[in-house]
Amino acid sequence: MDQVERARDLTRSLLAEPIPRRWFHSQGVGRKAETVAHLVGDDASALIAAAWLHDVGYAPDLVVTGMHQLDGARYLRDVAQADDLVCRLVAHHSCAFIEARNRRLSDQLEQEFPPVGGLAADAITYADMTTTPDGEPTDVELRLAEILARYGDGDLVAESIREASPLITKSVRIVSAALHRA
Repeated sequence: MDQVERARDLTRSLLAEPIPRRWFHSQGVGRKAETVAHLVGDDASALIAAAWLHDVGYAPDLVVTGMHQLDGARYLRDVAQADDLVCRLVAHHSCAFIEARNRRLSDQLEQEFPPVGGLAADAITYADMTTTPDGEPTDVELRLAEILARYGDGDLVAESIREASPLITKSVRIVSAALHRA
């Protein structure tokens, strides 16, 4: 079984029953990553696997810090023994460094999972932020508005997303431009 199949199966086992909407979203993000994976060359398999796994930190049994990116990456590293790049992409997807700072978890995130730069980091953000909670394609602006509305003013996640919005939008534009060129 390859890395992507393992990622899909693990995500299904962790999310499908306890939080089916996260499972639907993860399926859509995985499919979206498949459409852009060719842009990242040798990192394609890691990108797709990370896209499938990006929200496993929401699984009720995995919540430790309340920051799903960090909780998921730790589980993937410590229990699932996932590839380092997969763990790092999960840990940093969709500008997680901002939420980490707001939760006072920056040092833990950075020390345990060095950030991934370049197109792979932009691609996982693109896949996540152009997919609805139900797994359907959407525009980044609509996705950001949906997150803000779901969490509400004053919520730490909403405030982190509001701050990250320009960077998230930039990642989506970078990947969209790369797709257009390809």
